[in-house]
Amino acid sequence: MDNAGWKATRKAAQDDHRLSHPQRSANGQFTAIEHVDPMNEPFTRFAARGPALPIKANHEIPPSPGSSTTSRPSEDGIRRSSVSSVSSSSALERSRRQQHQAPRRMNPHLQVMCGPLLRYDTVDSQCNYRAACMIVTADAGSVYEPHPSLSLEWDPERPAPTKRMESHRRLKSQGVIGPKLIELSNGLPPVLAGVPSSFSEPNEDAAPGPSPRVQKEVVPGHEIWVYDGGTTTFTFWRFMLEIPLTEVQMSVRYSINQGPEYEFFVPGRNQNMRWAAHSCNGFSAGVNPDDFRGPGYNNGYDPVWTDLLAKHFEAPYHVLVGGGDQLYCDALTREPELQDWVNTKSPSQRKVYPLTTEILSAIDRFYFNHYCLVFRSGAFACANSTIPMANMLDDHDIIDGFGSYPDDLQNSPIFSKIGSRGYFFYLLFQCLIVTEVDGVDRTPHAHTFRSQIIGGDGAYIPFPSHSILTYMGPKVWMLMLDCRAERRKDQVCSSVQYQRVIDALYELPVGVEHLIVQVGIPIAYPRMNFLEAALESKFNPLTALGRTGSLGLSSMVNKFNADAELLDDLNDHWTAKGHKKERNWFVEQLQRLAQIKRTRITFLSGDVHCAAVGVFKTLAKGKDPGVAPARDHRYMLNIVTSAIVNTPPPGGVLSMVSLLADKKHPAMHYANTDETMIPLFEKDPSGNSLKSRHIMGRRNWCSTSWDSTTGELQFDIRVEREKGVGETVGYPIRAPPPRWD
Repeated sequence: MDNAGWKATRKAAQDDHRLSHPQRSANGQFTAIEHVDPMNEPFTRFAARGPALPIKANHEIPPSPGSSTTSRPSEDGIRRSSVSSVSSSSALERSRRQQHQAPRRMNPHLQVMCGPLLRYDTVDSQCNYRAACMIVTADAGSVYEPHPSLSLEWDPERPAPTKRMESHRRLKSQGVIGPKLIELSNGLPPVLAGVPSSFSEPNEDAAPGPSPRVQKEVVPGHEIWVYDGGTTTFTFWRFMLEIPLTEVQMSVRYSINQGPEYEFFVPGRNQNMRWAAHSCNGFSAGVNPDDFRGPGYNNGYDPVWTDLLAKHFEAPYHVLVGGGDQLYCDALTREPELQDWVNTKSPSQRKVYPLTTEILSAIDRFYFNHYCLVFRSGAFACANSTIPMANMLDDHDIIDGFGSYPDDLQNSPIFSKIGSRGYFFYLLFQCLIVTEVDGVDRTPHAHTFRSQIIGGDGAYIPFPSHSILTYMGPKVWMLMLDCRAERRKDQVCSSVQYQRVIDALYELPVGVEHLIVQVGIPIAYPRMNFLEAALESKFNPLTALGRTGSLGLSSMVNKFNADAELLDDLNDHWTAKGHKKERNWFVEQLQRLAQIKRTRITFLSGDVHCAAVGVFKTLAKGKDPGVAPARDHRYMLNIVTSAIVNTPPPGGVLSMVSLLADKKHPAMHYANTDETMIPLFEKDPSGNSLKSRHIMGRRNWCSTSWDSTTGELQFDIRVEREKGVGETVGYPIRAPPPRWD
């Protein structure tokens, strides 16, 4: 359950009250809650998150053993080293000697607001790897003659190393991986100085230097959208990438306008991909990020992301799977132009409050600024420019609970516009899609991105659903189901979307043994039906007091329609009374698919700020030991990995969920299916035995790889060892290959 606790909820309410009476400036305009400026070149993509924070300028590195250096403060306060052997040389001589160390600058110059961002699409039937890259530029100060271009380089005869353990140990001992990974990267591209790549690291299997078959390609940028910020405009440039796969994993280097170089990895033609999954990449309102900032870090956002990057440096990931809430957009309601609407006392008046041009402008301004700030900041920026993303949204990518409120609120002028623009900006920044450019053709593989499945019309937004079905290797595919565009209180997905998705699944190639079904909210998870009933009751005293503001309990109801604050979270769950029948039907359809296609299905979820593993399996009756997992087509794990940044639920909530986790649920016994949770967590990350073994209330992410010796798909849930330290402990679990007749 997405609950940051009473203290955070109270703090959020106090912050809301503080911002509820904004003042216009002398020019009659309000001041936005966030402000974003162009990044310095070379990209300082690693500043602390938040409104216009200064970048730490001093990054001292311990001198090498035996070096004769002294350190002294300069006039600007930054300590610099001076070496006696070069102090007598002239500035011109020193400049010429160090030209090769100078950072590469864009030519022609671009004023970059955000990016580069990488999106993975799929691998087509011709073994072409398809992806895209996007940058956002401020038109003021950028040179567009010629249009921006992206340069690609890869070498088919120089395979990228699959393991970089020795280099990782060396870098960790030098302090480059860990907190300093982010500190040292200010002003450098994400391919950090000193961090190995397949171009810079010796490879015993490859000839020295580029081979005669090195491939280079220049990809033109295409303008896909322009944001008008009033005083200036900003252009979104997209570059479509297509790389023929070879027998071996390859490193691909890229740069934009001859600027800083970046690197990502593509798999070999017959290689099943390594990928990392995450969710809930932000803090709930009222949570203090500094509470999660360990020694050496600038903020609480980076520690677990830094751990993911460290694992990427050990052995490259090919895809970064975002399972929902890639950013938190709830602060939209703090924009000054929306305060009259938010503070309207009567929920009925709030539902008919008119959408003004000023409010519409503020909504777009918030999403633009917030996406730029989050997606270009910290370790997450390093990840999204070097590991191609595959993202699916959840509610906070739009606003808390969107789709799970009553129709009258969802259809109200302002709330429906928030949903519309939130979904637009999700498609733009996370999927690199603009429907006016890419269309909404439902013909299979007709979309710009071949992996897109266009479903039914949105329930409250003017967009159809955008699910994803993508190649993750010859044995593994992934379905990312859009559970937000069509969502209502009584529906998760429409029959149109289900039909199109299921039709596509039956067309999967022969030989696919594993299908990952990503759904933002866990589908096999402890029930909260009793709490749902209590919060919906008109006799709930806390809700009644919250609506009147009595006893300081106004935070117990949401700001949109004065329903109980947690009710939208409970209504979101697959086991809510409005969704349970649909959930059971969907599971049955997948069971039938698994049996016919002989494919193991595993669910992947986030949302709940805990790590857990649920499981569906064939019901064992009496003393029957049951069907062995490998031979059971109903055996489906639900990997729950959440959150990579956000706070775990309060202890009381964790205790309640843990108490419920030990139960077996009879909801699908009619379909010969049992459902329970797996006791994966025998010990905590420090090695202490745990009483509750089903739920882990610490920040986490998941590393996934295919075992070629067994055919199993291994999910290694990486749990934060200690809050803010940037190191994790693994809890692996394996999905067996399909071995039924």
